[in-house]
Amino acid sequence: MSDARQFPSSGGTPDWAHSFGSVAEAYDRGRPTYPREAAAWLCGDDPVTVLELGAGTGKLTEQLVALGHDVHATDPDAAMLEVLRGRLPEVRTTVAAAEEIPAPDRSVDVVVCAQAFHWFDLDRALPEIARVLKTGGRLALVWNQRDERIPWVRRLGRLIGTQDQLREPADPLVQSALFGFVEDATFRFWQTVDRVSIQDLVLSRSNVAVLDAEARAAKLDEVLAFYDDYGRGMDGMQLPYAASCFRAVVVEPPHAADEEESEAEPDAAPRESAPPATEEISDGTDTDMLLIDFR
Repeated sequence: MSDARQFPSSGGTPDWAHSFGSVAEAYDRGRPTYPREAAAWLCGDDPVTVLELGAGTGKLTEQLVALGHDVHATDPDAAMLEVLRGRLPEVRTTVAAAEEIPAPDRSVDVVVCAQAFHWFDLDRALPEIARVLKTGGRLALVWNQRDERIPWVRRLGRLIGTQDQLREPADPLVQSALFGFVEDATFRFWQTVDRVSIQDLVLSRSNVAVLDAEARAAKLDEVLAFYDDYGRGMDGMQLPYAASCFRAVVVEPPHAADEEESEAEPDAAPRESAPPATEEISDGTDTDMLLIDFR
């Protein structure tokens, strides 16, 4: 008999993008956080005004608040935000979608999306994001992706699904005329997963959440058998991740640039733009231990 965790029933047509609310608690328990250094790279070390789209249960929000940023967290799913508010009651939250952002023009320094950008209707969402960003503001994106170079992690991915293991997740941003050059960085980390939390990880997957109860129970049995084969009992397993990060500055529309120029003092010296910052970031592959397929 399976010792699988309890899960809600589901039915009807699968809707992966709106499936998370029914598994919000499992999502919060089972999904990994984001590295603090990744959050700092996305939004900076100095406190700024941040609008988070698709904030979910607040995995990234928590890191941004710890860095001192003023965060307005939004998500289209009220159940996800309810979990966020339980952890971070001081954070302002709004049930809202990226396609209709509840913020005035040029009101935020950074718009950030964690594990959510690929769900947006980008024809509508990108102009909205550009609208609310201040001059010089930027859009920042991050996805936690399992490191499936490792054979046992690749096998786990085949079991639970890899639909959000996107190969080029920031391509729409690269191709958008609304934003400038896209910078990227990767931060590697590990999530400790045990026999209980791996079930929450599975239940939090959108492709699993839309299954009926019988199919989900069967999937959990598969994953538990996998864990019993590859896990370390009470010590769990170390699941490797890469936080893939992207950021780009909004392109100022021509009329806005003209307005700013007309407001400047006649004898004001032209402003010089600062050279782009460069960073040396380790990709975490300086050890052969990462690629060993332990049994």
